[in-house]
Amino acid sequence: MRVTLAAAAGFYPFVHGLGEPVLALYALFGPISLGLLSPIPGSGRQRAEVMLKALPVALALVALGTALAVTTWAAVLGMLAVGFVLAFAAVAGPRPAGAAPGLQLFYILACFPPYAPQTLGLRLAGLTFGVLALVLCELLVLPQPPDPAYRVRLAAALTAARDTLTGRGGLSPRRLRETGAGLRLSAVPPAERPAGPGRAARALAQAGSAARRLLEQLAHLSEAGELRGLVRDGAGGGTRDGRPGRDRADTALRSLLPRVVRLLDETAAALRTGRAAPGPQRTDEAVDEFQRLRARQAAGPADAVPPAAVLRRQAALLAVAESVRALEVSVGVALDGRRTAPIEPRELFWYAHAPASRLWLRRIAGNLTPRSVQCQNAVRVAAALAAARLVAGSLDLTHGFWVLLAVLTLARTTVGAAWAAVRRAVTGNLLGALAAGALLTGLGRHTGAYAALLAPAMLLAFALGPLLGVAWAQGLFTLVVATAFAQIAPASWRLAEARIVDVATGSAIGLLCAMCAWPAGARAEVRRTMAALLAECGPLIRGSVGLLAAVPPGSVAAPPTAAALHRLRLAESAYAQFRSEPGSDAPARADWHGVLIAARHILLGAQWLPRFDRPAAALPAKAAALARDEGD
Repeated sequence: MRVTLAAAAGFYPFVHGLGEPVLALYALFGPISLGLLSPIPGSGRQRAEVMLKALPVALALVALGTALAVTTWAAVLGMLAVGFVLAFAAVAGPRPAGAAPGLQLFYILACFPPYAPQTLGLRLAGLTFGVLALVLCELLVLPQPPDPAYRVRLAAALTAARDTLTGRGGLSPRRLRETGAGLRLSAVPPAERPAGPGRAARALAQAGSAARRLLEQLAHLSEAGELRGLVRDGAGGGTRDGRPGRDRADTALRSLLPRVVRLLDETAAALRTGRAAPGPQRTDEAVDEFQRLRARQAAGPADAVPPAAVLRRQAALLAVAESVRALEVSVGVALDGRRTAPIEPRELFWYAHAPASRLWLRRIAGNLTPRSVQCQNAVRVAAALAAARLVAGSLDLTHGFWVLLAVLTLARTTVGAAWAAVRRAVTGNLLGALAAGALLTGLGRHTGAYAALLAPAMLLAFALGPLLGVAWAQGLFTLVVATAFAQIAPASWRLAEARIVDVATGSAIGLLCAMCAWPAGARAEVRRTMAALLAECGPLIRGSVGLLAAVPPGSVAAPPTAAALHRLRLAESAYAQFRSEPGSDAPARADWHGVLIAARHILLGAQWLPRFDRPAAALPAKAAALARDEGD
């Protein structure tokens, strides 16, 4: 309804009142491009904000396309560059990725003949009117409410962890894991995903990962029967059995658990209010004190060493505290939003003190590699659009921009998915063209009849097309195109014929590019990126063991983790696309998700152990040799 109202608001007055077909065409395709063909996520206000930010870019692309329409080769080279840049914009997050297809269409529409730079003012005016009309409709016509912010989900997860650690209304292991799964980006509405390159988005994403790890730790402790003892001992409820070590073990646990619970409370409150808790991070102090107590226990008499069960709880609580520390730091960075002093370990929180330009540059440079699925998708789309522009211009196809529109709307990441979409699209377009041809033949040049049909046709096509699939969308859109162009210039059944030829041509080009450029999508890439990730993680294990077993202590530097972190990001992106492609639910020969979890644990160990577990004295020679053998 919103797209129909915005498109009609400009098209009817401009074509029937002012007699300006150029104004009318751009006022019509502006709302269709950004409102229908661009999956911009979010509420009405959020989408309106994205559209307003995209308007200057759209105007620049129309101006560029108008200038490069002078020759076919100029338009093709421009299409290659514009196609890659806009498709690669997916690395900036869901909102830029959602607006990219519509922006592609503005260049596509302007770069086709006739070469008419004198109409640039009318084109820009029509586009501006259409986009602003759509923005008003997004705000006023059935506005969609916003989804809960990611930090609200995060706060609820921390409250659940707090209740579990205090033994007051804690969740079952299954509910803990379900709560953690709700923090996955794939389970969050696209508009609320912290997926951008900015400091706040990176920090929220890291906080979500730490919260999921914390909930999984608690679920595992609960299943193993250790959680009840940990809560009892940490709360001071342990029974005295006459062993002096038991009292000291309770003291160690009681020194850390209440602080962990309090920090979870404060962090959840900060997420709900949106204001970072003042003061330095206090988890470091609590962990340092806890480690000193454990060291004193271990160095005491043999009969004073805590039982194995207590030692296991201490180790479990230390792992929980590490997750809480990551939460405390990352939530503080996300809510503060400003650059901070370096936070240890620096490779884990490097973004906290980096300027915004470096954050963007790292995101862009990190994905400008053939091993990035984002780069692969951008190359595939750009090559297909450039080839389609070359074919349409060389063959002088009527309404050649439909060729590129077909390529853009039917592009898929695997050749199988592309073929399925093409098959349905050609069928739907053929049926729609037959109906449009009959309509154009029956009504002839009765412009008033086409005007009466356009708005209902748009409402029907824009409502049913996304619901019923590609075939219906293509068929109904063909009727919309026919009724619109019949009002701009005299049209016959040959308009429907041109539509069939153009869509079939664009489908063939898109399918050919899908067969040549990474036809398996992320299926092959996920294997390569996982292998590279594991190859980077191996040295981290050996380096961490070498640091802990060094003689004298501290003589070996901590292993660098930046390369492994980069590989992890590429592997996560490949895995995310792999899970979105057809056939990903079939039984896999490898547990890729398990590989990602193992790599995250290796990275956290390499960053955490040098900070809190570096030994004060050298390990016994036999123990050090055994550790090195195991690490190798």
